[in-house]
Amino acid sequence: MSHHLRERLEALGDAFWLRPALLVLACVLLGETSVWVEREGGGGLVIPDAWLYAGGEAGARSLLGAVAASTIGVAGTTFSITIAALSLASAQMGPRLLRNFVRDAGNQMALGVFLGTFAYSLVVLRTVRSLEEGAFVPHLGVTGALILALLCVGTLVWFVHHVATGINVETVIAVVHDDLMAAMSRLTLAEPADAAAAPPAGGRPVTLEATGYLRSLDEEGLADWAAGAGVTLTLLARPGDYLFPGVPIARVMSAGPQGDVEAAERLRAALTTGPRQAAAQDVEFAVRQLVEIAIRGLSPGVNDPFTAVAVLNHLGAALCTCRDRHFPGPALHRDGRIVLFRRVTDYDGLTDAMFHLIRLNAAGSAAVLIRLLEVLAAVLEVERDAGRRAALLRHAGLAHALGRDTLRDAAALDDLDARRDATLAVPCPAA
Repeated sequence: MSHHLRERLEALGDAFWLRPALLVLACVLLGETSVWVEREGGGGLVIPDAWLYAGGEAGARSLLGAVAASTIGVAGTTFSITIAALSLASAQMGPRLLRNFVRDAGNQMALGVFLGTFAYSLVVLRTVRSLEEGAFVPHLGVTGALILALLCVGTLVWFVHHVATGINVETVIAVVHDDLMAAMSRLTLAEPADAAAAPPAGGRPVTLEATGYLRSLDEEGLADWAAGAGVTLTLLARPGDYLFPGVPIARVMSAGPQGDVEAAERLRAALTTGPRQAAAQDVEFAVRQLVEIAIRGLSPGVNDPFTAVAVLNHLGAALCTCRDRHFPGPALHRDGRIVLFRRVTDYDGLTDAMFHLIRLNAAGSAAVLIRLLEVLAAVLEVERDAGRRAALLRHAGLAHALGRDTLRDAAALDDLDARRDATLAVPCPAA
């Protein structure tokens, strides 16, 4: 799947209205179909006659009206509950976590079921005719409204349970952790990349007037163009960065200024920007979300170190899972020649994004600093790469130094020293 297509699908997931709109459309079509089948005399072929609504015109109007009125009322309540959950999540876990609640398919489907039942009832209700008007009662359609009403009852019970569990911080952390694991699986390699090469010095800057977060970038397409044009392109931004108008986004080494103009056009077509960051090509996107949850928990107004500890557990699990995965290299080759240099996430950068902010905000918290050392020790138990082990030990040293500076309890300091010594003593696992 292309990066542009993946980014567009991710953007569609952010549209809270999409699934409810599709369900409303489906229910409207279902209502029209049930009325048409009734007019053709095929109601008994769809549902046994004994199960069909057997009342008259007045009862059908009352029943359909009651279903429509109640479902639109429950839909309003559902929407209010969703907004309240979003407000709570924004205050306790950070506004950037709202993306996960808005994208939640369960919330969208629940609202769609209620709105769809309302639309279905209205579509069927308009076809009911009294004896003076032509005597038509859509028995199949009324039966369908009863079925949908029972479905709404079950959906309401499920929705309350879903919201109650969905705003639990452990559940939110687990959801973001799953996003992180999916990104690592998608954006890392099973085999090591080529040895890193230094980008060439010089080159003419390529600027764009685009502004916003870089959501996706077609690096493979740019490499194909650079190979065909005989130029070397060095990208200065990567997905997740904020683009400023007029600031160079790339440097190009070409035979003349015409190559610079074409490079700007190609870059403009290859990138997608937006007001928010996206996870399609940014492996650190979910990491930043987890770190934000931990920092919120460590803030003086919340003072919840257990949330930070839970985040550290999931970050450590992610590092253990990617022990045999490799990050893409900065150079892209075509026909044996390096045609594009790009900024990429490496292991050092990933661990910095995971631990720096949590460590700094955990100053004075023995529980979090000690757990950070324990998590690093657990990752060292499975990590064989010397460079990665050095990065982990560097963070262990930083956490220990911060603890020695900010902790005042003698027992906590002794425990911190013991955890540091145990982390440094973890042997490299056998290959």
